Amino acid sequence: MELTGPQKAAALMVSLGKDVSSVLLKNFTEEEIKLIGRHLTEMSMIPGEIVDTVLQEFLDNYTNSKDVPVLGEEFLKDVLKKAHGDKAEQILEEIEEEKSKIPFQNIRKVDSKVLATFIQNEHPQTIAIILAHLEQKKAAEVLSMLREAVQAEVIKRIARLDSVQNEVLLEIDKILEEELLTRGTVNQQKLGGTQAAAEIVNCLDKKTEETVLGLLEEEAADLAEEIRKLMFVFEDLLKLDDRSIRTILKEVKNDDLILALKGASEELRNKIFANLSSRAAEMIKEDLEAMGPVKLSDVEEAQQKIILVVRNLEKEGKIVIGGGGEGDQLVI
Repeated sequence: MELTGPQKAAALMVSLGKDVSSVLLKNFTEEEIKLIGRHLTEMSMIPGEIVDTVLQEFLDNYTNSKDVPVLGEEFLKDVLKKAHGDKAEQILEEIEEEKSKIPFQNIRKVDSKVLATFIQNEHPQTIAIILAHLEQKKAAEVLSMLREAVQAEVIKRIARLDSVQNEVLLEIDKILEEELLTRGTVNQQKLGGTQAAAEIVNCLDKKTEETVLGLLEEEAADLAEEIRKLMFVFEDLLKLDDRSIRTILKEVKNDDLILALKGASEELRNKIFANLSSRAAEMIKEDLEAMGPVKLSDVEEAQQKIILVVRNLEKEGKIVIGGGGEGDQLVI
């Protein structure tokens, strides 16, 4: 098992005991103490071979290989009191606060255009990690403001993300802290995947969506196809049962529904009308007949709003949807 420097320091201090460690801590900065402290509070048992390796590195003649039981928080509290007195409590509180932070939580408050400008020159992998922490609609907004050459590459990397090492997240978070955010620390985070990539692409405007998927197909056709299958498009409402449709219609604004149906197939229109009251269906039909020509972009925007409602209901567990491709999963 390969330990980082702070982890080795934490293991060494526990092995040496409180009195010696309180003297050693006086030689560390507050930031170093916080970093070591976070590892101490997470410890419950240090394997003997780790103790042996750490002490061998610092004390060539140390050979004790017994496991060392650790009460991390209690140990740290006692050591800090010896080393820093009254200031110990403040340092402990700061350690706990940093442990509880979520990475990149404050970027959700940053304007999409500002964030896009800030990350536009970052490596696509870095951008992918950042966007994977955002709500899909915001991630799509930011992605659509990046250069076309970067967009498909970022989606590809989001789709292939799995877990990200803590050190990588900390490094990215530190950079963001200096410019926009307050730094947070976490352990490995489950990020991305083809589903996350599909949901972000699903929130893009039609032109950007086609550009991203088109470029992605040239580089990774299989991945592009997988993302397409996972995407939910407006016409996929046909795949849902009547109970699902009624649940969705309760959350949709009437104006959005009318505009969205302007660009819908006759089959989908009939399915929607069948799940409305006779009076409501008749009124919408009349509004559609009276409606003049409308911009395609306005129709697509209305449809995207309804798709967002569908995704939110799915997250809340009120409906279950399949992908945009094959499959016949229906609402509970």
